[in-house]
Amino acid sequence: MSVVKINVLTVPQEQRETLEKRFASRAHAVESSDGFEWFELLRPVEGTDDYLVYTRWRDEESFQAWMEGPMKAAHQGGGAPSGERPKPAASGSTVWSFEVVQQAAPKEA
Repeated sequence: MSVVKINVLTVPQEQRETLEKRFASRAHAVESSDGFEWFELLRPVEGTDDYLVYTRWRDEESFQAWMEGPMKAAHQGGGAPSGERPKPAASGSTVWSFEVVQQAAPKEA
């Protein structure tokens, strides 16, 4: 059964561009991970400063393997000069976890 992880990132207005550029620079880091099924970065439109990072995985084990491997490596150093770690763009982060129990896709015409 697939699992969905939603990382809720609180991002001040002045850091939005920074956050989006960082995600764009790592856009393909997750796509070849075993068990990866889907990714979306959702920008808030109104009423909140929270971005949602939606990922879908074949199972919890696949997600955990990615967290301990490629994700951890991507966040260490972040490509900053002299190995310095860049200041986080988000001021807070919470991960929500869900199991997919029902789904639907568009009907083919």
